[in-house]
Amino acid sequence: MLDTLREFISDLVSPSAGEARAFDETDYRLAATALLVHVISLDGAPTEVEKRKLHSVLESRFKLDPGTADQLIASATLVEGEAVDLYHFTSVIMRSVDEEGRLRIVEMMWELVYADGQVTEFEDNVVWRAADLLGVSSRDRIELKHRVAAGGSAATGSSAAVI
Repeated sequence: MLDTLREFISDLVSPSAGEARAFDETDYRLAATALLVHVISLDGAPTEVEKRKLHSVLESRFKLDPGTADQLIASATLVEGEAVDLYHFTSVIMRSVDEEGRLRIVEMMWELVYADGQVTEFEDNVVWRAADLLGVSSRDRIELKHRVAAGGSAATGSSAAVI
């Protein structure tokens, strides 16, 4: 109830912010995208390369059209800015996504970390913490990191495109 009231007040003050919340906070896609937005924001403002990669990853992995991907990114940016930790997002994902899907989310995080061609220790640390909260083993996290760094992808086939 409090969230509904807060959303209503937010809509009154800033209608565009309300429109950006088209995705429900229990939607794993919103939680995953918030993690991705967090990753590309760690080293300052996201670059155009990172923004394009984010769009590409969301459109292909979640089977979204560009407009819906824009909405998802806007919603995720809002909730990520309000979050105090990663647990809020990872707990939503844990309730909704199986192990294979969680591996794909970690892979998506690595894809965004490597989008600008450099990995900072902050980015590496955030992926490590998120992977740990998602129940992804260190071995799997490191394997995904190396695979993405080498230009490969763990996802194969059309069924792997959607988490």
